[in-house]
Amino acid sequence: MQVFVLLFNAGTSNEGIHTLKISDRNIVLMFEHEDDAIRYSLMLEAQDFGSPTVEAFESDDIEEFCLGAGYECKHIPTGTLEVPPDANAPSTDWQPDGTAKPEPVNQEGGFSADELERLRQRLEGLL
Repeated sequence: MQVFVLLFNAGTSNEGIHTLKISDRNIVLMFEHEDDAIRYSLMLEAQDFGSPTVEAFESDDIEEFCLGAGYECKHIPTGTLEVPPDANAPSTDWQPDGTAKPEPVNQEGGFSADELERLRQRLEGLL
């Protein structure tokens, strides 16, 4: 069955899928009808969340993606008025400008990949 999901930067290397974060769960909304997905997308834009694109996928593909990513999915039947939460997440796992989030420092006292790269460049400059 075909469903519609919301993507940010669709078709780019910085593509992100819209999820609802409830407690520690990420939930992907799978709209049965494109018009319902478009309506939800416009509500997100009205909240200054961004401009997601509505994209069609097979529901099996989205369910498989969610399983692999540790997400859940929620089927939204035709005609259901799904409304975004009043507040957006203070930060997202996805960056609209295409830059990656900095990697956390290794818990064993090591350096992140970005820090190691900066150190490598400085050391190479000494040669």
